[in-house]
Amino acid sequence: MIVQPIVEGQGDVAASPVLLRRLAEAAHAWDVKIARPHRRPRTALVKKDTLQNAVRVARLTDGCGAILVLFDADDDCPKDLAPTLAAWAQEAARSIPCAVVMAKREYEAWLLAAIESMQGRAGVRVNAREHPDPEAPRDAKGELGVRMNCDYLPTVDQQRLSAIFDLASAYRRCRSFRKVVGAFGALLAAHDQRPAGWPPTAWLA
Repeated sequence: MIVQPIVEGQGDVAASPVLLRRLAEAAHAWDVKIARPHRRPRTALVKKDTLQNAVRVARLTDGCGAILVLFDADDDCPKDLAPTLAAWAQEAARSIPCAVVMAKREYEAWLLAAIESMQGRAGVRVNAREHPDPEAPRDAKGELGVRMNCDYLPTVDQQRLSAIFDLASAYRRCRSFRKVVGAFGALLAAHDQRPAGWPPTAWLA
């Protein structure tokens, strides 16, 4: 099965396949492949016609078995907006399973939630401490920068941090990360590939 992501930012193009491969590995879904993401501006992902056009293009990926639209909520409320976007996207996807997940406020909130797991690696300070509410800051990128040895650059750092952050910590601390984990599991389930225990029980402790 091939999952075709649709994302917003340049950093997301490199980082989201890393994250999704890690989720596939955690699910023991060894046959799942992640296609190179299609990038669209955020303005195109929150309007029906342009979102559906993006999904129709994604559907053309050779062997596409699922589509995942992933982008930042910014100041929007994912709980209010994501269901509408998901309905529009699935309409355009037709028989191909499709999900829409909005990271509450930014993708980087998930990295911020697990910052202590990355201390001393990938430019993270050895004394970096967790944020009390990682999905609250409007500028999660800036909060990451405070905890790194240099300014956080999405095009450089998002991918390498996505490769090493603790998924369990992000799952426990970020509701929107739980949403992407659940959505990924649902896409696997649509192809009879969802594991018996998802998410892993260790993430729930």
